[in-house]
Amino acid sequence: MSRYQPPLTLTNRMIALIAEISEQIGQLSAMDDSRQTPRLRRSNRIRTIQASLAIENNTLSVEQVTAVLAGQRVLGLPKEIQEVRNAFAAYESMPKWQPGNRADLLQAHELLMHGLIDECGHFRRTGVGIYRADQLVHMAPPPSRLSALMDDLLAWLATSDWHPLIISCVFHYEFEFIHPFADGNGRMGRLWQTVILSQWRSVLAYLPVEAVIREEQDAYYSALSAADQMAESTPFVEYMLHALSVSLREAIGSETANDLVIDPVTDLVEKLLLTLGQRALKVSELMAELGLAHKPSFRANYLKPALASGVIEMSDPETPTNPTQKYRLTELGELAVARIRRK
Repeated sequence: MSRYQPPLTLTNRMIALIAEISEQIGQLSAMDDSRQTPRLRRSNRIRTIQASLAIENNTLSVEQVTAVLAGQRVLGLPKEIQEVRNAFAAYESMPKWQPGNRADLLQAHELLMHGLIDECGHFRRTGVGIYRADQLVHMAPPPSRLSALMDDLLAWLATSDWHPLIISCVFHYEFEFIHPFADGNGRMGRLWQTVILSQWRSVLAYLPVEAVIREEQDAYYSALSAADQMAESTPFVEYMLHALSVSLREAIGSETANDLVIDPVTDLVEKLLLTLGQRALKVSELMAELGLAHKPSFRANYLKPALASGVIEMSDPETPTNPTQKYRLTELGELAVARIRRK
């Protein structure tokens, strides 16, 4: 066991939230794994990245973040575009990191802040104060103490027998209090909490809790300040457990909604969806694979009903008559395919 024990008072609210979250995780995990398609996971990852960066004043929208990650040109500040690329690389690397490993933590910061600051991947060498609206709200420990403080915190993280939900929230607060890096501490704290939670329950790897924090940003910062004033993480742990519960509730509601909106499709549309799979194909390619020769019949019986029900989309919707136009499954289409295969 680590000698360091972060100060915390276990409250009835924490216990109730842990019970609630555990039940929600059970519900989400019980939902068929086939619903968690690569595209759905990517969508949640994009929401996570956009929200976490927006908290740090990045102005790119979800649509712009999506375009950046698709390699498309985006009208935006080069720094903000770099932040998006870095964050995606960092979140995608999560499975290979051990939460209590200092080298992994530094590597994560290097990925997250590459090209943005000179000290990426290294603890800060200067003092730092945290300001909100030109007011000093927290003076972080001096650089001379950082190495020992972080080693104590990481040793506690690696050996603690507290509940993983509590551990992840406490670490998040303690990390923000120490503020070990010159920049990127907020997004690193949120990333590392996700690393901790994802190793406990894999379904949490793609939970966009950052989107809840973004919507409740004042409450997030108030919880940090309240914890500072109490000299223990209790208020912040309660807030983060609340945010996790809200995010899980939204995720479960989204999954349920997806079930409700998938209307039954015709046998012919089913064939079209199964033929497409994870590919994007032109009309001629689809007709060839389906063994069809009459284009008007194909459009009337397969293509138009599939487009109308929202289970497929054009690769180039701006020019519908483009001769190189291809068609691919939407998220709804992927869910429909999963349902067809379960029949």
